Amino acid sequence: MHFVVKLFPEITIKSAPVRKRMTRQLRDNLRRMFKPLHEGISVSRDWEKIEITGPDLGLNKERLDIQIADILGRTPGIANFSQVVHFPLGDFDDILEKTLSVWREQLAGKTFVLRVKRSGTHDFSSHDVERQVGGELLHQSEATGVKLKNPDVTVRLEIRQQELYVVQSTNTGLGGFPLGTQDSVISLISGGFDSTVSSYLTMKRGLRTHFLFFNLGGRAHEVGVKEVACYLCNKFSSSHSVRFITVPFEDVVGEILSNVHNSQMGVVLKRMMLRAGTQIAKEMEVQALVTGESVAQVSSQTLTNLSVIDSVTSTLVLRPLATFDKNDIIDIARKIGTEEFAANMPEYCGVISKKPATRAKIDRVTNEEEKFDFAVLENAITNRRVQTIDEVMDDDTPLAEVEVFSMPQPDTIILDIRHPDEVEVRPLKLANSQVEEIPFFALQSRFKALRAETRYLLYCDKGVMSRLHAELLVDQGFENVAVYRPS
Repeated sequence: MHFVVKLFPEITIKSAPVRKRMTRQLRDNLRRMFKPLHEGISVSRDWEKIEITGPDLGLNKERLDIQIADILGRTPGIANFSQVVHFPLGDFDDILEKTLSVWREQLAGKTFVLRVKRSGTHDFSSHDVERQVGGELLHQSEATGVKLKNPDVTVRLEIRQQELYVVQSTNTGLGGFPLGTQDSVISLISGGFDSTVSSYLTMKRGLRTHFLFFNLGGRAHEVGVKEVACYLCNKFSSSHSVRFITVPFEDVVGEILSNVHNSQMGVVLKRMMLRAGTQIAKEMEVQALVTGESVAQVSSQTLTNLSVIDSVTSTLVLRPLATFDKNDIIDIARKIGTEEFAANMPEYCGVISKKPATRAKIDRVTNEEEKFDFAVLENAITNRRVQTIDEVMDDDTPLAEVEVFSMPQPDTIILDIRHPDEVEVRPLKLANSQVEEIPFFALQSRFKALRAETRYLLYCDKGVMSRLHAELLVDQGFENVAVYRPS
């Protein structure tokens, strides 16, 4: 097993010390993420690339390759990565033999082109290799011909000094900067399309992204937001631990509804959130807040209103989606796997103005806030709950007791509730039990349509989300649900 990782181009144009620091950080990030897969995986770096090598695991090799490629494809800082077969460099006949050993079967019945990249001192050029080795590939394989434009197959070789890399496949990486090379931020997350995509974009840029959730009321909403935060962290920033902060905002909402004019409620609520976020960021020594706001998407997001909202804080507020269209945001959500989360996210927001102000006046807003009891806001900030992302789903206030089994039970169906991406990489296969797949973001709506006479055991990797969803279902009156958590 051998992968070669190419750095994101913006890293390669940095000064030598910065490039070295970023490459080292990317190497360390990958080492942390690969460690649970196999102790024998090695990650090394040089000036141009990062290489991942590991032991030959026989029948398990393909599964490990898939898992490594999955991690590389969602790690910030990578332009592209290739799975390669590495050989000592020989003469042209030797290069031909090594290339055929990898590509002979894939060339049968196909047109192809040979592309060669070369670095180092040699008595031949890349074009020489392409012409001579490519010609022999045609003669000694069952390929139908060489085609320089739009071939069926592109065979790639890389020659570095006295080493030959026969490229088996190349995939595009996430881009951006390695996580941990930039400062930390706090993302104000509601679980919808905008806040999840903006959080992803800051992670991609190398910013260690903590989460701040203002609970406006509703256990199901809190669970949903925690799930999407865990998903984002596990997928795009698993190399670093971050925090999830929950601020109980029900009383703040009640104070706004009781004392603030209807037209100003949306702007005042956002100002209260920024005040709380600013204080929390200062205590955590975090440099900036992140929101999912897009200019003019809703009434509180006109430039005038955003200016009034920002006037309560001196902390930098980043808005990665400021100029994005909604369709573009949804496209990104679909690409990163959060679209279904957002589409199924329950929301509990009682601050809905009938005629919201689109050009709020700072004097008017200030006058309305004079009626607000700021002790309520301070109490909410004081009562916030701070958890690491690893413990965020391990809520100590369960809704209901559920049974947990370490082995499949007779006459039960295992419901794999993991995200489809996780199921694809690590499918659950049980010899004597029926397994069905319902992603957790659709479970609450789809469970009622399942057979009431059948007992279902919910399964996820860590047994945390499965327990929480089982508790929610039992609390709703379903008695045919429990948890499958292998020991």
